[in-house]
Amino acid sequence: MTAIPSKVLVMRVLSRTFLVAFAVAAALPGTPALAAAPATACDTPPSRRISEVQGSGDASPLAGQSVTVEGIVTGDFQRGDQLSGFFLQDPKPDADPKTSEGLFAYARDTFKDVAAGDRVLVTGKVTEYNGWTELSPVTAVDVCGTGSVAAQPYKLPDDGRESVENMLLTFPQPLTVSEHYNLGRYGEVTVSSGGRLFQPTDRPGVDAALNKRRSLLIDDGSGRENPATLPPIVRTGDLAAGITGVLGYGFGTYRLQPTKPISYHNTNPRTPRPFPVIGNVKVASFNTLNWFTTLGSRGATNAVEQQRQLAKLVAALKGLNADAVGLMEVENNGQTALQTLVDAVNAEVGAGTYAALQHPYPGTDAIQVAVIYKPAKLTPVGAPQASQDAVFSRPPLIQTFRRKAGGQPFTMVVNHLKSKGTCPADGPDADQGDGQSCWNATRVKQAQALLGLVKDLPNPVVLGDLNAYGEEDPIHTLEAGGLTSLTKRFVPAPQRYSYLFDGLAGELDHALVGRQLLKRVTSATIWHINSDEPRILDYNTEYNPASLYKPDAFRASDHDPLIIGLTLPGR
Repeated sequence: MTAIPSKVLVMRVLSRTFLVAFAVAAALPGTPALAAAPATACDTPPSRRISEVQGSGDASPLAGQSVTVEGIVTGDFQRGDQLSGFFLQDPKPDADPKTSEGLFAYARDTFKDVAAGDRVLVTGKVTEYNGWTELSPVTAVDVCGTGSVAAQPYKLPDDGRESVENMLLTFPQPLTVSEHYNLGRYGEVTVSSGGRLFQPTDRPGVDAALNKRRSLLIDDGSGRENPATLPPIVRTGDLAAGITGVLGYGFGTYRLQPTKPISYHNTNPRTPRPFPVIGNVKVASFNTLNWFTTLGSRGATNAVEQQRQLAKLVAALKGLNADAVGLMEVENNGQTALQTLVDAVNAEVGAGTYAALQHPYPGTDAIQVAVIYKPAKLTPVGAPQASQDAVFSRPPLIQTFRRKAGGQPFTMVVNHLKSKGTCPADGPDADQGDGQSCWNATRVKQAQALLGLVKDLPNPVVLGDLNAYGEEDPIHTLEAGGLTSLTKRFVPAPQRYSYLFDGLAGELDHALVGRQLLKRVTSATIWHINSDEPRILDYNTEYNPASLYKPDAFRASDHDPLIIGLTLPGR
């Protein structure tokens, strides 16, 4: 047995003696108790569950009260260039399916940095911030361990999202990209179930309320404008899969903040040329989106933008390769803007390939309609004509053509009817709430005037931007007057759109013909080079990264061109 040093033995004896003496003293009456270890913030129980804060209605029943809640962090967006807060969720849901288990805490990273998976106690004031239930201001954040919350499977269409506000969701279904207008500006993309969304007034069977239930806005977790890091550059019609994130709210709509990357699939690929149309004459319609040679007005703001815009328009016209093209939104400055465009196209395709008509009465609006054509293929019959009816703010341009080889003539009637913007407050042209927006009464009058114009013209084709969707009153007026929509006749319904507004696709650009010419129409198509493309790819230099610009046809405008094929008899 090894001997124990006397110093150690003495210390052990003294220690034991001290412990025994302390125990005896502690048992004696009147002896002060040993102070307990100080309690931490994590030992404080929450005053409310998250579901109690959310309540079963649209607004919190505890709004204005200070509460302490406990949950697992599901999404961390605390940086000042993000949402300045984080999402937390109760891992043990209550029994009421109407109450959400998630909450947003408006707490910057300077207050307390957290990470997804942290178990936190958060104290703050319950606030309804423009319809978003959150804690703001937050007065305490304590990390008390870790945990996990499984993303709840969620499907569209749904019956309301208040019950899952601020919760971690995953979407098992593939969803279709239906809007990307703010992709570059705010990092937003809208997706929808059951394919793309269409305007209710564009075709039968579209339910506006169902459109909203089918759609979901995907945000980028920030309030930044023109973020340096962009979501993938997608086209409408592409598919998104693996969507998982927390469901926040802002600017009047629920918005999903992704917590992991989304997989986008190119299911709507670009076509470098329009689908071929059959016939010996090709006629097209194309809204140029304000082709102006006057800088700083409606089109380009500087010379660089103007050259970028011109390059894209030339690429689009080259791709169309039509024998005659009706153009809209060309600057009304005589022949200057129009001839500049023709010269640029001819520089690419060959001198003299296209010529421009001169509008005899372009009106006083800042923009005019125009026609360019191939002299080698078509011969104008008579001089260009135009209506001087005061109902037209942009008078239509009328020109009869005959094939160079002779034969049956046809007449282009190129239009740009009254737009849906700058609504009057009252009267017949105010928005009637029927989905047709404002100035509908004027567009109907313009359609009626067009019917009067075409009745004596040889084989008219009424084409252009009519600013009316396929089932709106102006189109019905033209159809009731004996004209037939060629896109309705020849273009499959899923492809029959030329414009995208507020996530809804529809056809504003039309071509309609009478009974005789209908016998000679052999095909029609719409070239989707613009409406499917995000605006960050256009010619503008403001906000658009320079590396994204290409001098191609894609996003040359905001309207898709349409092309029809005629098979006209000749000698």
